[in-house]
Amino acid sequence: MKGPGIFFAAPHRVMFLAGTVQGLLTILWWSVDLGARYAGLFAEPLLPLPANLPPPWLHGMLMIYAFFPFFIFGFLMTAAPRWQGVQPVPARLYTSCFLLLASGWLGVDASLVLPALLPIGLGLVIAGWLIAVKIMLGVASYPHPDRRHAWVIVAALAFGVSGLVALLLYVFVGTVWLAVWSLQAGVWCFLLPVFVTVAHRMLPFFSSAAIPKYLLRRPYWAFWLLLTAFAGHAGLAVFEAGAWSILADLPAAVAAIYLSVIWQFRSSLAVRMVAVLHISFAWLAVALILYVAQDLASLAGAGLFGLAPLHALGIGFFSSMLLAMVTRVTLGHSGRSIVADTMLWLVFWGMQCAALLRVASELLPDCCAVGILNPAWLAALCWAAAFGCWSLRYAPAYWRPRADGKPG
Repeated sequence: MKGPGIFFAAPHRVMFLAGTVQGLLTILWWSVDLGARYAGLFAEPLLPLPANLPPPWLHGMLMIYAFFPFFIFGFLMTAAPRWQGVQPVPARLYTSCFLLLASGWLGVDASLVLPALLPIGLGLVIAGWLIAVKIMLGVASYPHPDRRHAWVIVAALAFGVSGLVALLLYVFVGTVWLAVWSLQAGVWCFLLPVFVTVAHRMLPFFSSAAIPKYLLRRPYWAFWLLLTAFAGHAGLAVFEAGAWSILADLPAAVAAIYLSVIWQFRSSLAVRMVAVLHISFAWLAVALILYVAQDLASLAGAGLFGLAPLHALGIGFFSSMLLAMVTRVTLGHSGRSIVADTMLWLVFWGMQCAALLRVASELLPDCCAVGILNPAWLAALCWAAAFGCWSLRYAPAYWRPRADGKPG
């Protein structure tokens, strides 16, 4: 198979390449914006913002609903049918989903110059998401002894649709709580459930194949506790009772630490391809511990840590886990050995540096003076460098034939 047929031969190809392009565009804009606001490189941001979206809101929207979902959909449409013993997703479905999402986000990106394109772009994106929900409904509905992971994914995608609809409504009516719900639902009811579900399903499985005498364990009580806590945090945040989020964050932190321990974090460090997964998952516990400390300070009437917990999630957990999981899929489905070579190892630690810098910028606010050494801006540059190097290395696999000559 040659030409465009290669690119459309599997869902991970089209989705991963679109996510790569969207990620590079998003971080390029965000680096420029931070360069203006924090590093003092420009007198003002170079591009206007559509619909009066503050830069952090637009940044959050693009990361939550544009960058991560392309990779999530590519992974799920490749792996989930195998989980459930279902036939592969038909090309017409994943191609339609890809075309709607890609054209929609292209319109949203262009709305930085032509604001009228924003609602049109979001409408196309919502249509694409609905196809993704239909695909996962078909997978989850297939008779199988264990459909729990698949149904959680369906619920998380539905919450993602609600967040996108809320964002579209905000564009028209400007009611702030709609934007707040969009961002909270995107993190706590969409991204976290998806990432934790994939980790619960796949991390012990991958570890068992690489760590000698590994005991494969998937405790569902910890899984359900995490999901319940995430929903509780989102609800408390939306109803402005965030100080009481400790009721959700503390048990979630305990569950995350427990999972890291029983999944043998220390043993995983001996195998790079497994270590990247476990280190990424450990960031979930770090983020939740920071949230607990922030909750306690808030109950005492003090502010603490700013956006550090959120960025421990967004960069430490989500971005790192994405690199680890997507690289495995890319290597395996391009007919190459699934090993973490020096390049991937360096890229992964570059992402860890980005996470540490961004968290430090909130923990040490005195370091955040305007200038080229501003840690928030340096974190964006570090993220861009790590993801840019990863893209150069792995993105060509999405339009090239498999190295082993097999289809797909």
